[in-house]
Amino acid sequence: MKTKKSHKGKVVTFGEVLMRLSPTENRKLQQASNLDFFFGGTEMNVAASLAYLGVEVQHVTNVSKDFVGESAIAALRKFGIDVSAVKKVDHPLGIYFLEVGSAMRSSQISYNRLHSSFANITAESVDWENILEDADYFHWAGISPAVSEGAYQTLKRGLEIAREKKITVTTDPAYRSNLWNYGRKSNDVLSELIDLSSVFIGGVNEINEILESDYAFDEEGFVVASKALITAHPSIKKIFDKVRTSVSSSWQKVYGRAWTGEKYLQSEELEVRDVVDRIGTGDAYAAGILYGLQFFDDQHVLNFANAACALKHTHVGDANLVSVEEVEEVVNGNVSGRIKR
Repeated sequence: MKTKKSHKGKVVTFGEVLMRLSPTENRKLQQASNLDFFFGGTEMNVAASLAYLGVEVQHVTNVSKDFVGESAIAALRKFGIDVSAVKKVDHPLGIYFLEVGSAMRSSQISYNRLHSSFANITAESVDWENILEDADYFHWAGISPAVSEGAYQTLKRGLEIAREKKITVTTDPAYRSNLWNYGRKSNDVLSELIDLSSVFIGGVNEINEILESDYAFDEEGFVVASKALITAHPSIKKIFDKVRTSVSSSWQKVYGRAWTGEKYLQSEELEVRDVVDRIGTGDAYAAGILYGLQFFDDQHVLNFANAACALKHTHVGDANLVSVEEVEEVVNGNVSGRIKR
């Protein structure tokens, strides 16, 4: 059974908007004379993907009070994201540099976000009561509370209000060790915030970080780890994981797996032999989960999210600019890539 319901609920996302700078044509930065730029960021990428899937989505963040910040807001509007909760402040927009790898050469990323506009956000500056008044879902990722004390406190307050309003909270507790530099332990913070969430979009690696455990990465290890996470954090009801095999930078295989609280599910593996851009593929998967939870049974949620993730590998930029129909074609086995006339 595929269909669950037909109502598209509003989704609120919270996180940093970054400018991405990349040398063209797979060049290293020292070779480049031109840079492409895109606006992205983990939660913003989820928001953009959802907007393209036809979901009402509002993003909460700070941007710089200059033409760079204005350009970021314009990009959000272009994607179809509600920007009414985006504030302009007197701090620079965060940026990151990406060297896109090829074959056996890995892609490389360098961030410049330590004193960014988002790092200076405060809980008092966000009107969560009003923002979440008509929301059905609230999505956050583990990168945001890693950026600064202010980002952590702002997110925590939003999650507390979301719980009061009985909003479904989804989390991708992505762990970035180089970001936790303001004095708090990552697993302490993530554990606290996961207790305010109900759907976990992550796998054994994230569970091991949170529980300080050492579960195996195979199917049995995933199930045991999932059960342990739910025991430690009973607010979590379902766990969706993306499994990647990197044959090379240009050749990736992905499949999804889930623990529903009652049984193990797995999607078919999809193969992308000519990767255009890997950035945002996990965010595309998370967006697929968020969309699917509103409309499908758990197996189709998994299939839909994995197809969305695979499609993101095929175009440049951080956001997954695909429609529901394009994703469903892949779900139904159409991976030929033939021209549509």
